[in-house]
Amino acid sequence: MTERLNGVIRALTEGRRIAFTSFIQAEVENAVAFAQSDNDGVVFELEHNPWDIRALREAMQFLLLRERIVRSGSLACQMTPLVRIPPSGSEMNQWFAKQALDLGAYGIVWPRISTPEEAYNAVAACRYPRRPGAPLREPAGLRGDAPMAAARYWGLSQQQYYRKADVWPLAPDGEILVILMIEDITAIDNLETILKEVPGIGALLIGEGDLTQELGCPRQYDNPELLQMMDHVLKLGKAFDVPVGHPHVNENNVSRVIDEGYRFLMTFPRRDFSALREGRRLAGRA
Repeated sequence: MTERLNGVIRALTEGRRIAFTSFIQAEVENAVAFAQSDNDGVVFELEHNPWDIRALREAMQFLLLRERIVRSGSLACQMTPLVRIPPSGSEMNQWFAKQALDLGAYGIVWPRISTPEEAYNAVAACRYPRRPGAPLREPAGLRGDAPMAAARYWGLSQQQYYRKADVWPLAPDGEILVILMIEDITAIDNLETILKEVPGIGALLIGEGDLTQELGCPRQYDNPELLQMMDHVLKLGKAFDVPVGHPHVNENNVSRVIDEGYRFLMTFPRRDFSALREGRRLAGRA
């Protein structure tokens, strides 16, 4: 095994195999703050925020902390950047993923993947093509060739980048993580088939909000039918050894979430106003 550059994959393969991330906006202030956190990585949230490729590029640069890089002994960014792109799986899109990967992102979060065909497209869009008969050819890559910026961001030559720019765990030394969001009942029904037929899926992330919309109980995260579906995803993830992610982890549920077997944990990027609240109380302004 060569040096692992993707900190999220590293966390998913070592120790208790649990990774911690947060959704953040692609803004310099957020990047500066989270570069100093203890997360294994961050997910730049560009599905429900504007797709601003320049802002993403700038924010990724501000994740780089030279002191941390030197202390780690690795050229890799110590706060692994992943990107949630705008299109739903049914759009069979590829270019959003291509642009994010070409900047140096280490993985893509794909919203609303519901069928094996959509899952195949998601993995294929993150891979370079291989000729028929080549090892690990499927899912057949669709990514265009423009590695210059990504190789620089990873601290590699272009040839070194090519060797590492494949999807994990299909390629054991691959550094790109494909995360599929399971957000509707169709996806729940198709999930076992997806996992059987599509190699290269790095993690599943349950979209509780969208699922509750379809179930008619918006954001009621204790709904029994929702919990049953989440348990189904978790069981299949364990059966196929694919990490399952929980998008709403907080100090009240984190122990339960870990005990249940979730491995890709997303905490809410809350600002700390505790001193302000206490100060207002002491000043008689609470």
